[in-house]
Formats: sequence, structure tokens, C-alpha cells
Amino acid sequence: MMITKESLEHFTSQVFEKMGCSNEHAQLAANVLLKADLRGIDSHGVARLSGYVRLWEKQRINTSPQFKIEHETLTTATLNADRALGLVSAPYGMDIAIEKAKTYGCGFTSIINSNHFGIAAYHAMKALPHDMIGIAMTNASPLVAPTHSTQRMLGTNPMCYVFPAHSHQPVIVDMATSAAANGKLEIAQRTGKAVPVGWVQTKEGSETMDANALKNGGSLLPLGSSVANGSHKGYALSSVVDIFCGVLGGANYGIWVPPFVAFLEPLSNLPGQGLGHFVGAIRVDAFRPAKEFKRTMDQWIESFQNADRKNQDQPIIIPGEPEYNEEQIRSKEGIPLHESVVLDLMQLAEKFGLHFNN
Repeated sequence: MMITKESLEHFTSQVFEKMGCSNEHAQLAANVLLKADLRGIDSHGVARLSGYVRLWEKQRINTSPQFKIEHETLTTATLNADRALGLVSAPYGMDIAIEKAKTYGCGFTSIINSNHFGIAAYHAMKALPHDMIGIAMTNASPLVAPTHSTQRMLGTNPMCYVFPAHSHQPVIVDMATSAAANGKLEIAQRTGKAVPVGWVQTKEGSETMDANALKNGGSLLPLGSSVANGSHKGYALSSVVDIFCGVLGGANYGIWVPPFVAFLEPLSNLPGQGLGHFVGAIRVDAFRPAKEFKRTMDQWIESFQNADRKNQDQPIIIPGEPEYNEEQIRSKEGIPLHESVVLDLMQLAEKFGLHFNN
């Protein structure tokens, strides 16, 4: 079914309010989820809403957090999110980074004691109106096996970098450091489709196309999938995210990152606090005039668009371009929801006494 962004955003914010979020936090959390759906990242949009509700019911999410800066310098801060929704704590941390960057040229916030923060691009893109480069990354539930291993040690651990341009849309590199995000498997499960070889392995470490492999004890593979195709590089990139988001500020890391699914309990003897994010903002004019940089970015983009093609019918895609195009379409035509997601939302409506306009 198709639903307008306004209707879906209103319903989503109502659910967060029913969970105890303030109106401001509920609207912000809804905006983050809707941004994912608008940009075609269906795995991280309202399909995740019931997951946040279940975590809240298990008292693993605090909807009335008291944010506290535990450590700070002129350009850095460590923010204790008090078990907040990552959908709320990450934008808050990004605002801190931006304010520091305005004065000192750059700002970085390590966020600890948080939860799942949606799509990384939402937080990194907050830097764009300020002519800044935005950075956002998060560690996540351990579902990915390191190269040569069958044990789930790392999350899908996405990283995002956003670069402003002048006449063109910004370059947005937003990617998981695994071969595929877990949400892609969830979409395949909903549609009953197989997944490509190289996304996931069985619990014994064999190749499989079974979208349910994780449920059967398997693991996701690092970006690159195999040693021959560079899985050690994906493993290394995921490690970088885990260290920035977990070890640096004092959040959990590796196998100790709390699971997103509410039916799994976090491990005991945790080395840190909650789930971790790392966000940052870098002022372009700390290096050169912003107008010059953005015009050069235009030239950079155009040079790639005009690169020699294998197939004249297939344009060279600039990072972030497909998501921008999808957002233009869905903003006008509405957001398509799979029937299983619709059913999920209708059950939430019944739970909280709300009306879901389907």
C-alpha cells in the first residue's frame, strides 16, 4: 500500500508519544524514521518502529532521558545519552559537534549509553546547512563474523560522510561495513526471496542464499564477502567504527553491544554503557573558502558523471544520488509499505488506541 509521508509521520510520532517521549523527541524520532523511508532505505524506516516499542517495553529504552556531557574539550564531547532512543541522542550529539565546529573549525561527539539510531545519513546531513562536512557512525548488534571466523563479533557498523556541493546535490556516502545490512535480509524474509551469495554464511561457515540464515545460527559477512574479494578490508572498516563508537567513549563494543531484538538479553559483565555512536562536523572554510570548495565539488561530481561508460544506458551514479531521487518521488507519490509492515503498524495502533490511516 501507499501512504503519504504526512500521515505516516503523524502516526509514528503518536506512537513515540505513547511510549512517553516528549512532543519534541517524538517528532524528531519520527522524522529520522521517515527520512529513511523517503530515501528508499525501507529497512531502517517505520519497519523498525515495533522494535523500538519492544525495547521500551523491556525497559531498555528511556523515553525521558537526561543527557549529560561526561567529558569535554573545546572540540570534543562525550555524551551520556541515559539509554535514550538513538533517533534522539544522535541528532543532539550532532548539534553539539556543529556548535563546536562553528567556533573551532571542527567538532566531534562520542555518544554512549544509547540505542539504535536509524540511518546515519540523517545525522551527518545536519552539517550541510552550515557548509560543513558531516560524519556519523554507529556500532550495532553483533551479527557479522570477522574474516576466517564463524562467530558474530561485529555489527553491520555503518559509516556516513556528507560533502556539500554548490549546484549539485551533496555527495553522501552512507554504507554498512558488512556485505549487506541486516535490514536487507529482513526485507528478503518479508518477500520470501533468496539473498545473493556473499551476504551471509551458515553457522558452519558455508555459503548460503537463505535469508533466514541468521535465525539458524549463521552470520553476516564483512564487506567484500571473501578473502579473495577483500573481506579483510570490510572487517577492518567495521573494526574502525566499533572502536570509534564503543572503545573511544566508553560504550559497549564487539560481542557486548546490546542486541536490537528485545527477546535477546544483553550479555552480563558489560565493559561499557549501552550502544555507541560517533558524530562530527568539519567546517569547510577551515581549509578554504566554502564557495570555492563547493564549486570544486561540482566539478568533481561532473567529472565522474562524464566518465566513460561500459553501457551508455547506465549512467555513473554519484553516492547519495539514488536516495535523493527516491526522496523526490516518494515525497510526491507517497511511501510504499509492505503488507507485513502495514500489519505491524496496525497492531501498534491497536496497542496504543491510535488510528492508522491505511
